[in-house]
Amino acid sequence: MAVRAKKLQPAKTQAIEAAKTLLEGYEDFIFTDYRGLSVEQITDLRHQLRAKECSFKVIKNNFARIAFEEMKIDTVSDFLSGPTAIALSKGDTNEVAKVLYDFAKNVPALEVKGGLIGNEVYDTAKLEAFSKLPGKNQLIAMIMSAINAPVQKIAATLQAYIDKQNAEGGAAPAAAAEETPAQPTE
Repeated sequence: MAVRAKKLQPAKTQAIEAAKTLLEGYEDFIFTDYRGLSVEQITDLRHQLRAKECSFKVIKNNFARIAFEEMKIDTVSDFLSGPTAIALSKGDTNEVAKVLYDFAKNVPALEVKGGLIGNEVYDTAKLEAFSKLPGKNQLIAMIMSAINAPVQKIAATLQAYIDKQNAEGGAAPAAAAEETPAQPTE
């Protein structure tokens, strides 16, 4: 439960509304502890996440808690303790998780706390397993290659048959027919 002041301060109310507006624009959230990261490391991580159409934001825990409560999401309050940055994703979230875990291998200061993906809470173990799955684009490519393989095989077989016919002299009668002038019909 988020701590609410008895007297509402306009600046804090605006900050909560801004946080809520930001969070409502995204579908999935991955929570991280960024304590110990340098500015250069955070900038590099943000650059990598931006390539996956993801934002990496630091929002005060209390503001984020209240914003999530107003969005009727109360399952993430456990992740909102200590220094917390949220990876906000609209699309291929397992690609985002993959970037975070790869970055954490090189920079152990980054700690993934968990996430909310598709209204389901993921702990660190489940999120790490999720990050190892192929992404949406990879799955589409796999399906397309599986669909395309039989068609390619048929085309190659037909081309081999045509090449064999040409090599055996099947093209000679066709060439002879072209050389003979057509007789005019009356």
